[in-house]
Amino acid sequence: MSKATAVETALAALPEVPAVFTTGYTARLAPDRPHYLPLTGSMGLALPVGIGIALASGRTTLVLDGDGSLLMNPAGLLTLGQDPDLPVLHVVLDDGVYASTGGQPSPGGHVDLLALVRAAGVPAYETRNASELAALLTRLADERRAAFVRVPVVPDARPPAPRVATPLPEIATRFTAALAR
Repeated sequence: MSKATAVETALAALPEVPAVFTTGYTARLAPDRPHYLPLTGSMGLALPVGIGIALASGRTTLVLDGDGSLLMNPAGLLTLGQDPDLPVLHVVLDDGVYASTGGQPSPGGHVDLLALVRAAGVPAYETRNASELAALLTRLADERRAAFVRVPVVPDARPPAPRVATPLPEIATRFTAALAR
């Protein structure tokens, strides 16, 4: 499955859930919606931002992250492990590379992400199929608990989507208002 397909599938499965998109190409895949927060220039912070949103809002929050981003800052996994009732669905799109900076290998090839996540105390799943991903996310959202889903993806062959065009302060204001509703 491609990264774009995985993102589209996750968003279609949870259309009303606030979503955080890791920096780089994943943020570029974020549709322009009030309850979507594409991060820019903040590698390693998608999960901590998602945790903060779930804590502040009490709402299930979808975090679309990358393997390199997670491994840059795995500390959020410890927070999730300490609070299993925190409704954060952490989906890691694992393509094994830093796609946004030229495709250099990420350290994920040397790390068993599922074992790392489970060691932190977070329930961990893996799926390689779009329909299974949709069903899994729907079920996990209904449970309203912390969960991690590793989705092995192939690097996208098509050129990346354009950079986020909406000014970041506007995105932040709009996102905050969407959460308040």
